[in-house]
Amino acid sequence: MLKKIIIGTVILVIMSGQGIAEAKRSDLAGSWYSSSEEDLRREINNYLEMSYVDSPGGEVIGVLAPHAGIRFSGIISAYAYKLIQKKNPRTVVLVGFTHRKHYPGKVSVFTDDSFVTPLGEAIIDRRLTDRFLKYSPELEGISDAFSSENSIELQIPFIQVAAPDAKLVILAITDQTLENCRFLADILAATLRDEKECVIIASSDMSHYLPYEEANEKDSRTIELMKKMDPEELYKTSRRNNHDLCCGYGAIYAVMSASKKLGADTVKILKYANSGNTSGTRDSVVGYLSAAFIRSSKEVSVVKERSPVKETLMGGKNMLDADQKKELLRIARDTIRQKLENGTRLEVATEDEYLQKEMGVFVTLHKNGRLRGCMGSMVAREPLYLAVRNMAIASATQDYRFPTMSKEEIDEIDIEISALTPMRKISDPAEIELGKHGVMVIQGENTGVYLPQVATETGWTKEEFMDSLCTQKARIPHDAWKTGQCDIFVFTAEVFGEESK
Repeated sequence: MLKKIIIGTVILVIMSGQGIAEAKRSDLAGSWYSSSEEDLRREINNYLEMSYVDSPGGEVIGVLAPHAGIRFSGIISAYAYKLIQKKNPRTVVLVGFTHRKHYPGKVSVFTDDSFVTPLGEAIIDRRLTDRFLKYSPELEGISDAFSSENSIELQIPFIQVAAPDAKLVILAITDQTLENCRFLADILAATLRDEKECVIIASSDMSHYLPYEEANEKDSRTIELMKKMDPEELYKTSRRNNHDLCCGYGAIYAVMSASKKLGADTVKILKYANSGNTSGTRDSVVGYLSAAFIRSSKEVSVVKERSPVKETLMGGKNMLDADQKKELLRIARDTIRQKLENGTRLEVATEDEYLQKEMGVFVTLHKNGRLRGCMGSMVAREPLYLAVRNMAIASATQDYRFPTMSKEEIDEIDIEISALTPMRKISDPAEIELGKHGVMVIQGENTGVYLPQVATETGWTKEEFMDSLCTQKARIPHDAWKTGQCDIFVFTAEVFGEESK
């Protein structure tokens, strides 16, 4: 027994001499996101699979991602992390800020060896972390800055899934003064200039606790401001508006400014929504945005030809090939342009026999990541290429929720097309597969329909999806789908679209 004690003591002394790795464990697992490894990994992978981001047109230097509870903002975050997943960086530098702690003139550096979430250990890049610590005494290892801090912790699981081999450097701005943010931007640029395979993440949400429409309007203005790639103007405008444009204005400033110093010359808006879209409650919402700071490839011209890309495939069936998608998107855009500029309907024809088949279709227009119009026909009444032409006009000019589109907006929108399979009546709601099936409910003269992507964009459960379909779209009792008071039809769709502006 004495021998075992002595051996154990010797081992402890040796470990003490070598230094024992320190790890911070998550504070928000189980509340802000799932504490189950299996559930959390599946949820994040689902969001990544649901998002589609085409080639960014250059090198991704930095990204912006939101930091609300994963069920609220996870689908938006996934767009930024999809680019990170494609880049497969060796190092991720995360820049957040402190919501509740304040240390004047300081930026805190995370100094533990790892950050532990239900997905395991996120390993810290000690070499690079030490370089930041040695740069200036204003950078300190203030451990309290990382306690229960959602601007930091909500990014870690996404990093672990999207870039599982990457090591991390974690920074928290504890004082979002302009001087402090400029200071951090300079340090980021100087420290990362010679680093290869690195990406910087800015953590911030957009407007807070405004009514749905007001939030959309304010966030749209902020997005337009952000697209200027002018961190000084963005910061000063946020200060003048009592910081309610975005909570992490300092983190955005530091990462945008550092990205510019490292060669980024454009902002790519990836996806915008707010909690009214993802939770269904619209009286007081929080805005979420994913964006990327890109160093453009020299081969990319200033005016890029829009190239059609497959946005999402619902139902697991390729109905259209790349050339057919490209032709339909060209028809939609040319149709809208001619209608708005000349007031006439485009005459179109095609020799493609498949595009001559009668098929239901929806045409959806987005501007700055926000819905700008959506019209369609569930029932196949005309050839697909003509249905696309007619629904493109309707989306731009006849969606009662929006004013008629102006010709100045033509080059600001991106177009999404949903080609629908025939509807199939079901008797058991258990057959509905969220993300795969679109659903239509009919009770007498009342009809409501949701496309398959509604479930993926909102993150709703099946009950939330169907309750909303009944009450918001069909104007029938919320539980009509459960009680047999309505007929239920399902369909699948192949959804594809242009590169987002």
